Amino acid sequence: MSAGHSPQAFANAAQAKTYRLSDAAKKRIDKELGKYPADQRQSAVMASLAICQDEHGWVSPCVIEEVASYIGMAPIAVQEVATFYNMYNTSPVGRFKLGVCTNLPCQLRDGKKAAEFLKTRLGIDFNETTPDGVFTLKELECLGACGDAPVMLVNNKRMCSFMDAQKLDALLAELRAAAKE
Repeated sequence: MSAGHSPQAFANAAQAKTYRLSDAAKKRIDKELGKYPADQRQSAVMASLAICQDEHGWVSPCVIEEVASYIGMAPIAVQEVATFYNMYNTSPVGRFKLGVCTNLPCQLRDGKKAAEFLKTRLGIDFNETTPDGVFTLKELECLGACGDAPVMLVNNKRMCSFMDAQKLDALLAELRAAAKE
């Protein structure tokens, strides 16, 4: 099932039209803005997008508009950043985005096997979300941890190394349990 058809995707799509920066997000963005000269507010765009994605779940068109307005950038410039980097979800994703490195060093150390294992276990392909909205599987470029291959990221924040079948099963069980909380 694709990300656009999961139950969570429908809820997120409805929220996409109504997203407004929360006071907490504004406070965090203001802290990022304080790191740069007043005439360089655009330097905080990446951090601002990450803050909003953490709060909203993905970078919807409304998020882009909100960030652009708040930091004083053209919406198209914010969109260019959001679509250039794969760390930003520009469409709804599951609660846990699993990104698997598919570059050559990981492939040579069973990266393809890890990816195929996840596809089989989850019943989805890359760029799809499980029907329950818990997992989205993504293909990632080099994560800079070739010596720990195969590697993957969970929600762009947690690096997982040496991901064989046993570790992948343990990770999926852990994340499924967390999804029920």
